[in-house]
Amino acid sequence: MFEVAKEKFQSIFNNKISEDEARRYLVELYERGESAEEIAAATEVMREHSIKLIIPQALRDELIDVVGTGGDKSNSFNISSSVSLLLPSLGCSVAKHGNRAITSKSGSADMLEALGINLSLDPTKQVKMLQESGFAFLFAINHHPAMKYIMPIRKSLTHRTIFNILGPLTNPAGAKKYLIGVFSDDFLNRIIVGLSMLDTKNAVAVSSRDGMDEISISDITYATMLKDNRTTDFIIDPQEYGLKLASKEAIMGGDAKENAKITYSIFDLSEQGAKRDIVLLNTAMALVVDDKARDIKEGIEMAKEAIESGKALEKLKEIIKVSNSL
Repeated sequence: MFEVAKEKFQSIFNNKISEDEARRYLVELYERGESAEEIAAATEVMREHSIKLIIPQALRDELIDVVGTGGDKSNSFNISSSVSLLLPSLGCSVAKHGNRAITSKSGSADMLEALGINLSLDPTKQVKMLQESGFAFLFAINHHPAMKYIMPIRKSLTHRTIFNILGPLTNPAGAKKYLIGVFSDDFLNRIIVGLSMLDTKNAVAVSSRDGMDEISISDITYATMLKDNRTTDFIIDPQEYGLKLASKEAIMGGDAKENAKITYSIFDLSEQGAKRDIVLLNTAMALVVDDKARDIKEGIEMAKEAIESGKALEKLKEIIKVSNSL
Protein backbone atom coordinates (compact mmCIF):
# COMPACT_ATOMS: atom_id res chain seq x y z
CA MET A 1 0.00 0.00 0.00
CA PHE A 2 2.87 2.38 0.82
CA GLU A 3 4.59 1.95 -2.56
CA VAL A 4 1.35 2.21 -4.53
CA ALA A 5 0.43 5.45 -2.75
CA LYS A 6 3.96 6.82 -3.14
CA GLU A 7 3.90 6.23 -6.88
CA LYS A 8 0.50 7.92 -7.19
CA PHE A 9 1.57 10.98 -5.21
CA GLN A 10 4.80 11.24 -7.20
CA SER A 11 2.62 11.47 -10.29
CA ILE A 12 0.44 14.15 -8.69
CA PHE A 13 3.37 16.28 -7.47
CA ASN A 14 5.18 15.97 -10.80
CA ASN A 15 1.97 16.93 -12.64
CA LYS A 16 2.08 13.67 -14.59
CA ILE A 17 -1.63 12.86 -14.31
CA SER A 18 -4.72 14.89 -15.16
CA GLU A 19 -6.62 16.95 -12.61
CA ASP A 20 -9.61 14.63 -13.04
CA GLU A 21 -7.55 11.53 -12.24
CA ALA A 22 -5.91 13.20 -9.25
CA ARG A 23 -9.30 14.40 -8.00
CA ARG A 24 -10.79 10.91 -8.27
CA TYR A 25 -7.89 9.49 -6.27
CA LEU A 26 -8.17 12.10 -3.50
CA VAL A 27 -11.92 11.54 -3.27
CA GLU A 28 -11.38 7.77 -3.11
CA LEU A 29 -8.93 8.19 -0.22
CA TYR A 30 -11.34 10.50 1.59
CA GLU A 31 -14.34 8.20 1.19
CA ARG A 32 -12.64 5.05 2.48
CA GLY A 33 -10.38 6.83 4.95
CA GLU A 34 -6.64 7.33 4.47
CA SER A 35 -4.47 4.59 6.01
CA ALA A 36 -1.28 5.14 8.01
CA GLU A 37 0.77 3.80 5.08
CA GLU A 38 -0.90 6.17 2.62
CA ILE A 39 -0.38 9.13 4.96
CA ALA A 40 3.29 8.20 5.35
CA ALA A 41 3.80 7.76 1.61
CA ALA A 42 2.14 11.06 0.73
CA THR A 43 4.10 12.84 3.47
CA GLU A 44 7.39 11.45 2.18
CA VAL A 45 6.66 12.62 -1.36
CA MET A 46 5.50 16.08 -0.26
CA ARG A 47 8.65 16.46 1.84
CA GLU A 48 10.79 15.47 -1.15
CA HIS A 49 9.21 18.24 -3.22
CA SER A 50 9.56 20.96 -0.59
CA ILE A 51 12.14 23.75 -0.42
CA LYS A 52 14.09 22.71 2.65
CA LEU A 53 16.21 24.53 5.18
CA ILE A 54 19.87 23.55 5.26
CA ILE A 55 20.38 23.04 8.97
CA PRO A 56 23.26 21.55 11.00
CA GLN A 57 22.28 18.03 12.05
CA ALA A 58 22.67 18.79 15.76
CA LEU A 59 20.11 21.60 15.50
CA ARG A 60 17.77 19.59 13.26
CA ASP A 61 17.63 16.83 15.86
CA GLU A 62 16.39 19.38 18.42
CA LEU A 63 13.63 20.95 16.33
CA ILE A 64 10.00 20.71 17.39
CA ASP A 65 6.87 21.86 15.58
CA VAL A 66 3.53 22.61 17.23
CA VAL A 67 0.91 22.60 14.52
CA GLY A 68 -2.71 21.70 13.80
CA THR A 69 -4.69 20.41 10.86
CA GLY A 70 -7.26 23.18 11.28
CA GLY A 71 -10.85 22.66 10.31
CA ASP A 72 -12.18 22.39 13.86
CA LYS A 73 -14.30 25.57 13.42
CA SER A 74 -13.74 26.48 17.08
CA ASN A 75 -12.92 30.15 16.33
CA SER A 76 -10.32 30.07 19.09
CA PHE A 77 -7.34 32.41 19.22
CA ASN A 78 -4.04 31.15 17.80
CA ILE A 79 -3.18 28.64 20.52
CA SER A 80 -0.50 26.63 18.70
CA SER A 81 1.29 29.79 17.62
CA SER A 82 1.22 31.13 21.19
CA VAL A 83 2.70 27.85 22.43
CA SER A 84 5.35 28.01 19.70
CA LEU A 85 6.42 31.46 20.92
CA LEU A 86 6.50 30.40 24.58
CA LEU A 87 8.62 27.27 24.06
CA PRO A 88 11.88 29.07 23.09
CA SER A 89 11.92 30.75 26.52
CA LEU A 90 12.13 27.21 27.92
CA GLY A 91 15.12 26.16 25.83
CA CYS A 92 13.25 24.64 22.90
CA SER A 93 14.08 25.16 19.21
CA VAL A 94 10.81 25.70 17.35
CA ALA A 95 10.42 25.50 13.58
CA LYS A 96 6.81 26.63 13.23
CA HIS A 97 5.28 25.53 9.93
CA GLY A 98 2.10 27.39 9.00
CA ASN A 99 0.07 29.50 6.63
CA ARG A 100 -2.46 32.28 6.40
CA ALA A 101 -6.08 31.73 7.41
CA ILE A 102 -8.04 29.20 5.39
CA THR A 103 -10.88 28.10 7.67
CA SER A 104 -10.52 30.78 10.37
CA LYS A 105 -10.20 34.56 10.70
CA SER A 106 -6.54 34.36 11.63
CA GLY A 107 -3.96 31.80 10.55
CA SER A 108 -0.59 31.47 12.24
CA ALA A 109 1.08 33.69 9.62
CA ASP A 110 -1.55 36.41 10.09
CA MET A 111 -1.19 36.50 13.86
CA LEU A 112 2.61 36.38 13.93
CA GLU A 113 2.73 39.18 11.37
CA ALA A 114 0.36 41.25 13.52
CA LEU A 115 2.74 40.76 16.46
CA GLY A 116 5.46 42.39 14.38
CA ILE A 117 7.41 39.28 13.35
CA ASN A 118 8.96 39.53 9.90
CA LEU A 119 7.85 36.52 7.88
CA SER A 120 9.67 37.46 4.66
CA LEU A 121 12.88 35.57 5.39
CA ASP A 122 14.56 33.27 2.91
CA PRO A 123 15.64 29.78 4.08
CA THR A 124 19.18 30.93 4.95
CA LYS A 125 17.85 33.71 7.18
CA GLN A 126 15.29 31.33 8.70
CA VAL A 127 18.17 29.12 9.83
CA LYS A 128 19.96 32.14 11.31
CA MET A 129 16.79 33.12 13.14
CA LEU A 130 16.49 29.62 14.57
CA GLN A 131 20.08 29.73 15.75
CA GLU A 132 19.81 33.22 17.27
CA SER A 133 16.34 33.13 18.83
CA GLY A 134 15.20 29.49 19.02
CA PHE A 135 12.24 30.25 16.73
CA ALA A 136 11.54 30.50 13.02
CA PHE A 137 8.32 30.62 11.03
CA LEU A 138 8.26 28.54 7.87
CA PHE A 139 5.63 30.02 5.57
CA ALA A 140 4.10 26.96 3.89
CA ILE A 141 3.26 28.75 0.66
CA ASN A 142 6.97 29.53 0.13
CA HIS A 143 8.20 26.00 0.81
CA HIS A 144 5.80 23.83 -1.19
CA PRO A 145 5.83 25.08 -4.81
CA ALA A 146 4.41 21.81 -6.18
CA MET A 147 1.15 22.58 -4.36
CA LYS A 148 0.28 24.82 -7.31
CA TYR A 149 -0.80 21.63 -9.10
CA ILE A 150 -2.97 20.53 -6.18
CA MET A 151 -4.66 23.76 -5.05
CA PRO A 152 -7.18 23.92 -7.95
CA ILE A 153 -8.22 20.34 -7.16
CA ARG A 154 -8.62 21.06 -3.43
CA LYS A 155 -10.67 24.17 -4.16
CA SER A 156 -12.99 22.20 -6.47
CA LEU A 157 -13.95 19.81 -3.64
CA THR A 158 -16.42 20.59 -0.86
CA HIS A 159 -14.75 18.29 1.67
CA ARG A 160 -11.26 17.93 3.10
CA THR A 161 -8.56 15.89 1.42
CA ILE A 162 -5.43 14.10 2.65
CA PHE A 163 -3.63 17.44 2.22
CA ASN A 164 -5.38 18.73 5.35
CA ILE A 165 -3.42 16.03 7.18
CA LEU A 166 -0.15 16.42 5.26
CA GLY A 167 0.40 20.12 6.03
CA PRO A 168 1.37 19.55 9.69
CA LEU A 169 3.58 16.57 8.78
CA THR A 170 5.74 18.21 6.11
CA ASN A 171 7.93 20.64 8.05
CA PRO A 172 10.59 22.02 5.63
CA ALA A 173 13.17 22.17 8.43
CA GLY A 174 12.95 18.41 8.92
CA ALA A 175 11.69 18.58 12.50
CA LYS A 176 11.66 15.20 14.19
CA LYS A 177 9.42 16.15 17.12
CA TYR A 178 5.78 17.12 16.76
CA LEU A 179 2.75 18.15 18.77
CA ILE A 180 -0.03 17.84 16.22
CA GLY A 181 -3.64 18.89 16.68
CA VAL A 182 -6.05 16.82 14.60
CA PHE A 183 -9.62 17.60 13.49
CA SER A 184 -10.87 14.11 14.43
CA ASP A 185 -9.71 11.50 16.93
CA ASP A 186 -10.30 8.87 14.21
CA PHE A 187 -6.96 9.90 12.73
CA LEU A 188 -4.78 10.04 15.86
CA ASN A 189 -3.40 6.52 15.58
CA ARG A 190 -3.05 6.65 11.79
CA ILE A 191 -1.06 9.88 11.89
CA ILE A 192 1.24 8.66 14.67
CA VAL A 193 1.84 5.31 12.98
CA GLY A 194 2.50 7.16 9.72
CA LEU A 195 5.04 9.41 11.47
CA SER A 196 6.73 6.36 13.00
CA MET A 197 7.57 5.27 9.44
CA LEU A 198 9.30 8.60 8.71
CA ASP A 199 12.29 9.01 11.03
CA THR A 200 10.29 10.77 13.76
CA LYS A 201 11.81 10.91 17.24
CA ASN A 202 8.80 11.90 19.41
CA ALA A 203 5.28 12.94 18.53
CA VAL A 204 1.89 13.39 20.13
CA ALA A 205 -1.34 13.81 18.17
CA VAL A 206 -4.31 15.28 20.03
CA SER A 207 -8.01 15.83 19.37
CA SER A 208 -10.47 16.92 22.03
CA ARG A 209 -13.87 15.42 22.71
CA ASP A 210 -15.42 18.83 22.12
CA GLY A 211 -13.94 18.96 18.62
CA MET A 212 -10.75 21.03 18.90
CA ASP A 213 -7.45 20.33 17.15
CA GLU A 214 -5.74 21.34 20.41
CA ILE A 215 -5.70 20.08 23.98
CA SER A 216 -8.97 21.56 25.20
CA ILE A 217 -9.57 23.49 28.41
CA SER A 218 -13.30 22.72 28.11
CA ASP A 219 -13.31 18.92 27.93
CA ILE A 220 -11.07 15.87 27.87
CA THR A 221 -8.67 15.39 24.98
CA TYR A 222 -7.75 12.12 23.31
CA ALA A 223 -4.06 11.67 22.56
CA THR A 224 -1.70 9.19 20.94
CA MET A 225 2.04 9.38 21.63
CA LEU A 226 5.07 8.06 19.76
CA LYS A 227 8.08 7.75 22.05
CA ASP A 228 10.89 5.20 22.18
CA ASN A 229 9.40 3.64 19.03
CA ARG A 230 6.21 2.77 20.92
CA THR A 231 2.70 4.20 20.56
CA THR A 232 0.52 4.91 23.57
CA ASP A 233 -3.08 6.12 23.77
CA PHE A 234 -4.14 8.27 26.71
CA ILE A 235 -6.60 10.94 27.81
CA ILE A 236 -5.79 14.46 29.05
CA ASP A 237 -8.16 15.99 31.61
CA PRO A 238 -7.30 19.61 32.55
CA GLN A 239 -8.84 19.13 35.99
CA GLU A 240 -6.19 16.54 36.88
CA TYR A 241 -3.61 19.34 36.74
CA GLY A 242 -5.48 21.89 38.81
CA LEU A 243 -6.89 23.78 35.84
CA LYS A 244 -10.54 24.81 35.85
CA LEU A 245 -12.76 23.79 32.95
CA ALA A 246 -13.90 26.81 30.96
CA SER A 247 -16.44 27.33 28.22
CA LYS A 248 -15.22 27.38 24.63
CA GLU A 249 -16.41 30.98 24.47
CA ALA A 250 -13.68 31.82 26.99
CA ILE A 251 -10.96 31.05 24.44
CA MET A 252 -12.61 32.66 21.43
CA GLY A 253 -10.41 34.79 19.23
CA GLY A 254 -10.95 37.26 16.43
CA ASP A 255 -8.93 38.64 13.57
CA ALA A 256 -5.13 38.67 13.47
CA LYS A 257 -4.76 41.91 15.43
CA GLU A 258 -7.10 40.72 18.19
CA ASN A 259 -5.37 37.35 18.42
CA ALA A 260 -1.96 39.02 18.57
CA LYS A 261 -3.21 41.12 21.50
CA ILE A 262 -4.46 37.97 23.24
CA THR A 263 -1.09 36.26 22.86
CA TYR A 264 0.76 39.33 24.10
CA SER A 265 -1.60 39.63 27.07
CA ILE A 266 -0.73 36.09 28.14
CA PHE A 267 2.98 36.89 28.00
CA ASP A 268 2.73 40.24 29.84
CA LEU A 269 0.59 38.70 32.64
CA SER A 270 -2.56 40.72 31.94
CA GLU A 271 -4.41 37.52 30.89
CA GLN A 272 -4.81 35.13 33.82
CA GLY A 273 -7.83 33.09 32.76
CA ALA A 274 -8.76 30.29 30.39
CA LYS A 275 -6.66 31.61 27.49
CA ARG A 276 -3.52 31.41 29.60
CA ASP A 277 -4.52 28.00 30.95
CA ILE A 278 -4.99 26.43 27.53
CA VAL A 279 -1.57 27.74 26.47
CA LEU A 280 -0.02 26.31 29.65
CA LEU A 281 -1.62 22.92 29.01
CA ASN A 282 -0.54 22.68 25.38
CA THR A 283 2.94 23.99 26.16
CA ALA A 284 3.29 21.34 28.85
CA MET A 285 2.52 18.57 26.37
CA ALA A 286 5.03 20.04 23.91
CA LEU A 287 7.68 20.06 26.65
CA VAL A 288 7.04 16.35 27.22
CA VAL A 289 7.42 15.71 23.47
CA ASP A 290 10.66 17.71 23.52
CA ASP A 291 12.03 15.74 26.50
CA LYS A 292 12.17 18.92 28.56
CA ALA A 293 9.49 17.86 31.07
CA ARG A 294 8.85 14.45 32.62
CA ASP A 295 5.09 14.85 32.51
CA ILE A 296 2.31 17.37 31.91
CA LYS A 297 2.25 18.50 35.54
CA GLU A 298 5.92 19.46 35.48
CA GLY A 299 5.45 21.07 32.06
CA ILE A 300 2.66 23.31 33.34
CA GLU A 301 4.84 24.52 36.20
CA MET A 302 7.72 25.21 33.81
CA ALA A 303 5.49 27.15 31.42
CA LYS A 304 3.91 29.11 34.26
CA GLU A 305 7.32 30.07 35.64
CA ALA A 306 8.51 31.25 32.21
CA ILE A 307 5.54 33.60 31.94
CA GLU A 308 5.53 34.83 35.54
CA SER A 309 9.27 35.49 35.61
CA GLY A 310 9.09 37.62 32.47
CA LYS A 311 11.32 35.24 30.47
CA ALA A 312 8.54 34.52 27.99
CA LEU A 313 7.88 38.19 27.23
CA GLU A 314 11.59 38.91 26.96
CA LYS A 315 12.01 36.05 24.49
CA LEU A 316 8.99 37.19 22.46
CA LYS A 317 10.51 40.67 22.11
CA GLU A 318 13.80 39.07 21.10
CA ILE A 319 12.09 36.96 18.41
CA ILE A 320 10.41 40.06 16.97
CA LYS A 321 13.69 42.00 17.03
CA VAL A 322 15.79 39.24 15.46
CA SER A 323 13.25 38.65 12.68
CA ASN A 324 13.44 42.30 11.69
CA SER A 325 17.23 42.51 11.89
CA LEU A 326 18.05 39.74 9.43
